[in-house]
Amino acid sequence: MGMAVKVKGPIRVGLYDIERTIGKGNFAVVKLARHRITKTEVAIKIIDKTQLDPANLDKVYREVQIMKLLSHPHIIKLYQVMETENMLYLVSEYASQGEIFDFISTHGRMPEPMARRKFWQVLSAVEYCHNHKVVHRDLKAENLLLDSNMNVKLADFGFSNFFSANTYLATWCGSPPYAAPEVFEGKRYVGPEIDIWSLGVVLYVLVCGALPFDGSNLQVLRSRVLSGRFRIPFFMSSDCENLIRKMLVLEPSKRLSVEQIKRHRWVQPEGVTLAPLAVSSGASDREAAR
Repeated sequence: MGMAVKVKGPIRVGLYDIERTIGKGNFAVVKLARHRITKTEVAIKIIDKTQLDPANLDKVYREVQIMKLLSHPHIIKLYQVMETENMLYLVSEYASQGEIFDFISTHGRMPEPMARRKFWQVLSAVEYCHNHKVVHRDLKAENLLLDSNMNVKLADFGFSNFFSANTYLATWCGSPPYAAPEVFEGKRYVGPEIDIWSLGVVLYVLVCGALPFDGSNLQVLRSRVLSGRFRIPFFMSSDCENLIRKMLVLEPSKRLSVEQIKRHRWVQPEGVTLAPLAVSSGASDREAAR
């Protein structure tokens, strides 16, 4: 008859009931959904393929390819991909406590023991990516999510790419306050070294609750990043300062490697060894945030 039929009850995608919108992008929306049988909460990224040009569509498929490859306790897990002629549905793990960015906006900077636990989890996720020849290229507080146990989950592989030691990448990626100086200068790079710079910015944000490089516009920000100068607040420990200064190095080849960061005295204080893939209960972190 040509009439649209309204279906009563919640909207469904596969075996999932859509509950509410939790994020929006240019060509995608992220919905919180629940599995009809297991009642597991998931995040479903719904992408309208008709709104994407071929280059951006390729980027989406690369993101899917990379997420399928990665399986790590501190990386958001892609559970399922569903596709129709016009739409793409990415079903992934839901991190119920939201972004570290919002956590810091609400609670302020983290005490260093808490920041150390979070940073260790981010570091283990980045190390895993690099071991699988994947560079994230968009490490920032907004892409570090917290699950119900306050464990970190690295998210948003939209800018990620594969790298190799003998080829160079050149794409401008990520968020300007977290971008390495060579990215601002349009220089080519291998990959891991720009993630190391961004990790330095992330650590500064965790401990200080503010960005090391900021500016009223992109030009001001660029000049501050290229100067390599940033303020160290009075409350930051000398070991933490030492680590950040060895990551936020203008010369890419002189930055610490992930392996060197793992062995740094701030990360492993007084010989205390953190478990390689430690997943803390998070209870102490919730207490500290109150």
